[in-house]
Amino acid sequence: MGKYIARRILQMIPVVIGTTLLIYALVFALPGDPVTAMFGEKPVNDAVREQIRQEYNLDKPFIVQYVLFLKNALTLNFGMTFSGRPVIDVIGEAFPVTIRLALMAFVFEGVFGIIFGIIAGLKKGTWGDSVILIVSLLLISVPTFVTGFVFQYLFGVKWGILPVTAGRNPGFLDLLMPACVLGSVSMAYIIRLTRTEVASNKTADYVRTARAKGMSNRAVTMRHILRNSLIPVVTYLGADLGSLMGGAMITERIFNIQGVGNTLWQAILRGEGTLVVSIVTLLVLVFVVCNLIVDLLYAVLDPRIRYA
Repeated sequence: MGKYIARRILQMIPVVIGTTLLIYALVFALPGDPVTAMFGEKPVNDAVREQIRQEYNLDKPFIVQYVLFLKNALTLNFGMTFSGRPVIDVIGEAFPVTIRLALMAFVFEGVFGIIFGIIAGLKKGTWGDSVILIVSLLLISVPTFVTGFVFQYLFGVKWGILPVTAGRNPGFLDLLMPACVLGSVSMAYIIRLTRTEVASNKTADYVRTARAKGMSNRAVTMRHILRNSLIPVVTYLGADLGSLMGGAMITERIFNIQGVGNTLWQAILRGEGTLVVSIVTLLVLVFVVCNLIVDLLYAVLDPRIRYA
């Protein structure tokens, strides 16, 4: 097990380097001048422009900028933003908000997705199964921004149950509606995945054998059907936790949440390559760690899996 974990950690190094290099290259290739974007429509003196370019290493070639970024990142020194704030401070303000939002969406999609998926799988062919499938198909088909605006109008404006926007320092109720919107599409996929696995395992040979031996229906469902059906679901959930943090940009823009997605969007518009790559690096680390945890959970769900 120790060798397996060490090997997976070593595999993270080329993944992080390759991802950050690609993102840095894309930001570097964006049209326009970051210094001009910093001042907006105000005129900029050539001497001031050159001084800013030297201060942020914008006058150096792309590969030199990237190597300097990697060198500073090893000591968690991600540099300064164009506004003069340390990048680590900006990330420190945005990440906790997005983490709370992603965890709430993760719990929402995991709990309700698995519950409704199990119900649909065990009751396959009934009217309840058909209703769940139709609702899940609607959630998959409708874009996230449409779902967000519908939720804002119904639960925020018309019924007044939840706040319409979150803003700075959001609490649980402020993030509840955005979390449901963010996790709605993934919940629909989990419902359909769980339903398929449960319906397939329900008719498997080992399930019929367990029933023939006299096991109760509850024991067969818990020990055989659900345990084997949750393996692909856990795989999806582990990969989706990282995707929720990186994919929260649209949701955060709709609900005015000052999280990673909103910060990343503003950094892209301003051409702040250091801030963009720093955020992406941390998102990649979260994604890779989540996948490692999922791989280790396989041994818990299926004792036949062993890591040499």
